[in-house]
Amino acid sequence: MKLRRILCSLSNLATERLSLSSCPSRHISTAWSSSPQRSNLSEALPGSHIKWASLGSVRNSRFASGFTPLQPKPLDSIMDLERAKTKSPEELTSIWDDYHLGRGHIGITIKAQLYRLLEQRAAECRYFVIPLWRGSGYITMFAQVEAPHMIFTGLEDYKARGTQAAPYLTSTFYTELSETKDLVFIRGDVVFTSKLTDEEAKWIMETAQSFYLNDTRYKLLERFNKYTHDFEFKDVLQALDMPIL
Repeated sequence: MKLRRILCSLSNLATERLSLSSCPSRHISTAWSSSPQRSNLSEALPGSHIKWASLGSVRNSRFASGFTPLQPKPLDSIMDLERAKTKSPEELTSIWDDYHLGRGHIGITIKAQLYRLLEQRAAECRYFVIPLWRGSGYITMFAQVEAPHMIFTGLEDYKARGTQAAPYLTSTFYTELSETKDLVFIRGDVVFTSKLTDEEAKWIMETAQSFYLNDTRYKLLERFNKYTHDFEFKDVLQALDMPIL
């Protein structure tokens, strides 16, 4: 598959160009199944549903192998929905941001219309790769959208572990107030704090959304999913104003 070759090439590129020490990983018991690690992407690439490990809504959760639907923290356990009805969209946005600040989670809001566009486009284009700049190089993140979730892991981990790769970061879209307040609340959870900082996680979440919501950037995402022979990773770097090393 051409997409397989693209991901392998991207992985090699990131490995060669990243000129910084790798982040230590935190051991989590029962994180992996007993099957050996894959040396290629033959069973891990798009084409069928990616079987991400099951994940709770808090950091350092334990993972079970195979696919289990994600079980995010319900919005009504985070926010008093009855009181929210009395607040303006601007007040709710401020409350959401303030609540997550310094708590080890990321809080973002977008207009309901933008979320509907993202959801529509994600139904056709579920996967993408995002370079995360660090120091004098970058690492490559692999993203999957399975509405109402967006899930991110390192491309190297995805290549090595395939469907058993643990997410570095998950984000959940809450639409409960989309009709009445024209807002969708987004909560991000960094699973491995040794892999990503909160600032990096927020940048990844916002950047991933931009590739679905910006028409020019979406063409790159569409090319990656539908026309892989035309996809060039350097175009993503240019879109993000990152140097081509």
